[in-house]
Amino acid sequence: MNRNNSKIVLVTGACGGIGKSIVIKYAQQGKTLAIADKDEEQSLKLAHEIQQNGGQAVSFSGDLLDKRYCDNLANEVQKKLGSIDILINNAGLMRRGDITQTTDEDYELSMKINVEAPFRLIRAAIPLMADAGGGSIVNVSSCWGINPGPNHLIYCTTKAALAAMTKCLGRDHAHQNIRINAVCPNEVNTPMLRTGFEIRGLNPDDAIEELNQSIPIGHIAEPEEIADVVTFLSSDEARYICGSLVEINGGKAVY
Repeated sequence: MNRNNSKIVLVTGACGGIGKSIVIKYAQQGKTLAIADKDEEQSLKLAHEIQQNGGQAVSFSGDLLDKRYCDNLANEVQKKLGSIDILINNAGLMRRGDITQTTDEDYELSMKINVEAPFRLIRAAIPLMADAGGGSIVNVSSCWGINPGPNHLIYCTTKAALAAMTKCLGRDHAHQNIRINAVCPNEVNTPMLRTGFEIRGLNPDDAIEELNQSIPIGHIAEPEEIADVVTFLSSDEARYICGSLVEINGGKAVY
């Protein structure tokens, strides 16, 4: 499959708002995509779309709640595509509410998707990258994981765990030429954000317009603006960036 010796990029949550933008950006750069998403139909559709546009992509759909899937995914990608050079842990889950509103299900799902899945994927990928002479991993954390905001207890907790994991990993594996960083977005114009507004009985367009007024740069991030930073961090231009948490917030701090 890897006929042109392009780098192999594994992206989780690849069919979501940010994930799809990351996939498309890498495809435009000539990378071969391993598309991981729980929605098999959408995963196959995205892979086909990339192929139709002259790129290379293969679907590796599965459920990140399945430990075996997480543990075996990197090996499956290497087995089928020849290597795994870049891993993007993009899949994430947001549950809102303070601790009294946080259910056991909220806690368990959020910990498994936002923390355990990246842990397992990275643990499996690092030996493969090390044997190949290096690689790059970018985790999608959140500004809210660095400076927690109100009424998102479990989301802030899990994204903070992913941020701490990133800094530890960046230090521990730099000597293997494996650079591990995280992007930490604030609000992003994605289906997940819009669904959250709908659940709360708000009109998504009106709510986003109101949010735009709170951003010094003038608007909340578009998924492509996150993808640009993700692809930069995994590139040779970012070769000295390791163990960093890069906030993407348009100048809006979280207090």
